[in-house]
Amino acid sequence: MSASPVRPRTKTQVAADLADFISSSPSSYHATATAAARFEAAGFLQLDEREKWSLEPGQSHYVIRDGAIIAWRTPAGKVGASEAGADEPSSDSGGLFSDSGGLPGTVPGFRVFGSHTDSPAFKLKPGEEFTTEGTRQIGVEIYGGPLLNSWLDRELALAGQLSLTDGSVVLAQTPPIARIPQLAIHLDRQVNDGLTLDKQRHTTPIIGLAGLAEADVIEILAASAEVDPEQVVGHDVYTIPVQSPGLFGAQEEFFAAPRLDNLLSVHAGVSALVDVDAASLDSVALFAGFDHEEIGSSSRSGACGPFLADVTERIIASLFPGSTRSDYLASLASSICVSSDAGHAAHPNYPERHDPHVRPRLGGGPLLKLNAQQRYATDAVGTAAWSQACTAAGVEYQNFVSNNAMPCGSTIGPLTATRLGMTTVDVGPALYSMHSAREMVAIEDVVALGAAAKAFLQG
Repeated sequence: MSASPVRPRTKTQVAADLADFISSSPSSYHATATAAARFEAAGFLQLDEREKWSLEPGQSHYVIRDGAIIAWRTPAGKVGASEAGADEPSSDSGGLFSDSGGLPGTVPGFRVFGSHTDSPAFKLKPGEEFTTEGTRQIGVEIYGGPLLNSWLDRELALAGQLSLTDGSVVLAQTPPIARIPQLAIHLDRQVNDGLTLDKQRHTTPIIGLAGLAEADVIEILAASAEVDPEQVVGHDVYTIPVQSPGLFGAQEEFFAAPRLDNLLSVHAGVSALVDVDAASLDSVALFAGFDHEEIGSSSRSGACGPFLADVTERIIASLFPGSTRSDYLASLASSICVSSDAGHAAHPNYPERHDPHVRPRLGGGPLLKLNAQQRYATDAVGTAAWSQACTAAGVEYQNFVSNNAMPCGSTIGPLTATRLGMTTVDVGPALYSMHSAREMVAIEDVVALGAAAKAFLQG
């Protein structure tokens, strides 16, 4: 895992760093571990949700909940309420952050950069392997909305977490052991007129030949985690394409990789928060990487769950022991969240699928995502905040709206706005081939998103 505490600047450096981040993050559980390693290298301290927190101004912390991670930097300076004790405020200067940061007489708000750690894939089903036509196969279930045909004829590894009999959890990642082979055109002469895949029969991976088995799939996973397979009692394991991320194009202006949706945004947020200067903050700069966005976010580690609310409330309560519930709600009211998730660039081969007049392009800068039905949470107030961040970063942004005849996806943005009442704006990088096993982006947009993320968090 990469643990560089400084965000790289050039396109080549950014591409290499993003490639390393993605390769180290084959599952949401690995992504949180990769992010945590980078935070640790930058001096962040891990907290345990099961323990009491004792926070101080200027500190940086992170906390992990399953496949989700939240990290933050607090403004540097003296906390008046903490010095005065839990029952009465400080009389130093009337402010809770009396030296730098914060607003006089109030608790500071949060500047949240949110994203999600999961990506579409196939999830390993429980149960034994089975043999079909002389091959060993494993059962999988579709996770999220993958572009199914893109997963055919690719070498696949398995990665995720294993739970053990002692209650512990370990990360596992196999070598390439699986493939979903497509039927030859000789046996389906009409395949190029329209491919239809049965989600049960046609997406079952092959992992070996019958009669040659020395280890079953759980034994292979356990070996990769260096644990006894007899101790494995449960798993959350997914297929991953093994082709490495990399630059391509006439001038190497494009970057291709699996899981750009949404590890690109995770990488931008982690890198930006590492670079933030706590001494000049006037809000708590916070990164949130949620799990399970691709299946609706309804989990304890998803954006519909209480993770962000729990953490932000505990931050205020720990920094300001004399604060009340009303103080926390006031903090949320002065907070803002940027929800960063992938969006669509206008496709040159399918121009009719996009709005006829709003045509975002690769290389045109991060997207500002708008939708009248609030599938994206952006409003005029959020637009101004994003515009200010991009101006401060020296990057252009471009608007994204859907063709009225096309369904519009959604993100963690509306969920966060609904859950916490924060002003929320939806943004993200423009991609081609979203939800493919291998997506593509303009590397210039990767650099721009990272710069805008830092400018936003810095405030």
